[in-house]
Amino acid sequence: MQYSVCDYLLDLTQNSVESGATLIALDILESQDKLEICIGDDGCGMDSQTLQKAKDPFFTDGVKHANRKVGLGIPFVMQAVESTGGEFDIKSEKGVGTSLYLSFIKAHVDMPPIGDLAGTLRSIMLFDAQYDLLIYRSNNEKSYRVSRSELKDAVGEFSDTDSLVLIKQFFSSQEEDIS
Repeated sequence: MQYSVCDYLLDLTQNSVESGATLIALDILESQDKLEICIGDDGCGMDSQTLQKAKDPFFTDGVKHANRKVGLGIPFVMQAVESTGGEFDIKSEKGVGTSLYLSFIKAHVDMPPIGDLAGTLRSIMLFDAQYDLLIYRSNNEKSYRVSRSELKDAVGEFSDTDSLVLIKQFFSSQEEDIS
């Protein structure tokens, strides 16, 4: 089981990158009562049989992680969401992509901590692949949008310390502004 919502977020977006997605949309919508996360990608997608198996903790395709015998990411997030009385949905089409919807009820005793969202969003930007990531983040009435390509245009390549610090400062300031 993961510790925080950010741990799930990191794992699920990494799945999108590893599926060959060139475009990933990430919406993080927070209200007084609920935290909703939507992730959509244009990766390789799954057929209906594989999609059903992906919900089974004892299934792995053996391709992404050749030495693993289990695939716990989706089953763990399903369990976390359901334990808060929230909702989980996953849709996928082979050759088209995958979309996930998670909602957590924030007041529930089993709600995991959200975690370091600014640090997690920076980490998601840094996966080693060619993709664009569109982030929409809202907290009640306040929000911001940013894309990976916009950040690269603003700070340069994500390969030096100065760029990494600027990205972290950007997300930290945005999160502070909407809190």
